[in-house]
Amino acid sequence: MNKIEIKQLTISDLDQLQKIGRQTFFETFNSSNTEENMRKYLDEEFSTHKLSRELNDKNAVFYFAMLDKKAIGYLKINFGKSQTEFQDDSAVEIERIYVLSEFHGKKIGQILFEKSAEIALHKKADYVWLGVWEHNYRAINFYKKNGFEEFDKHIFKLGDEEQTDILMKLKFKNN
Repeated sequence: MNKIEIKQLTISDLDQLQKIGRQTFFETFNSSNTEENMRKYLDEEFSTHKLSRELNDKNAVFYFAMLDKKAIGYLKINFGKSQTEFQDDSAVEIERIYVLSEFHGKKIGQILFEKSAEIALHKKADYVWLGVWEHNYRAINFYKKNGFEEFDKHIFKLGDEEQTDILMKLKFKNN
């Protein structure tokens, strides 16, 4: 495989972000959810309006993993008040790491995770945290392999269904 490039997104990347966001979420969760709930979530969370707002948020940043000028995965990180829960200035939230299914097992998620850790360390964060669906065993194992530990749970709404996310964090040493 050719070298993976990491590219920070701007508002001009909105259409490509919307496409890969919808596709990767669908690939990851379609088999475990109703068509109606999936459609509602995808329409709301990946709307042009919502993604525009997120791309223009000074406390959030998106990156693509690019292979041969094609986005094959993406990352969203939140800081300060843009964090979905804690809004802890000493923390960075990884809200999304998604990779196209055809690239699973090729270390793309690892590259995106390492980018998030680099940014968190640059921001002098004490830890990074995230929420992951309790039945997404592949992701849970990935995060545990990278040193994350469970610390709480919260409810994630997908359409009209409430699901449980495990909250995990990775503390940095020497900060």
